[in-house]
Amino acid sequence: MKKLLLVSLIAIAAITLEGQAQTEKKNLFKVSLLSPIVRTGSVFYERVITEKSSVQLGFFYTGFSIADTRVRGFGITPEYRFYVSAKNGAPTGFYVGPYLRYQNLEFSIDANTREKARLSAFGGGLVVGGQWVFSDIISLDIFGGPNYNARNVTYEGGATENSFNFTGFGNFGLRAGITLGIAF
Repeated sequence: MKKLLLVSLIAIAAITLEGQAQTEKKNLFKVSLLSPIVRTGSVFYERVITEKSSVQLGFFYTGFSIADTRVRGFGITPEYRFYVSAKNGAPTGFYVGPYLRYQNLEFSIDANTREKARLSAFGGGLVVGGQWVFSDIISLDIFGGPNYNARNVTYEGGATENSFNFTGFGNFGLRAGITLGIAF
């Protein structure tokens, strides 16, 4: 997954550098720097829509284990950003961003059992952050804020509420991150 993200980032950089010179960068492709810590791949696409605002779409895929529980799944996060200090215009400066998020995760104990749980969550929140674009091409985005998720859990193969520990997957949480990307 890491190699695919790196190759994608390099390919976009090459295409951008070969293309026509652009005075205003309205698109950003970003990858999360923190997600690999929990064996997750997160990518984001941001598009400037006005001088002080943009929309962003994030996608993640995860596959990690906690003790004897294996977690696999994906999520999608649409977000609107309003740049409150966009001195040079979006996508640089400090911003406030309301967002929505849908997650679909499968929990399993190990390969020898059929016990599984499926967690689907829908919610949203608000992030505050800052984004900088260096040398007119490299972006750095740091953000954080609260979120709320309504979740639904279903069990299969004889699993019950006591089969899995959903610590960290509660209704209230924190969304934070650091991304590195390419503006084009």
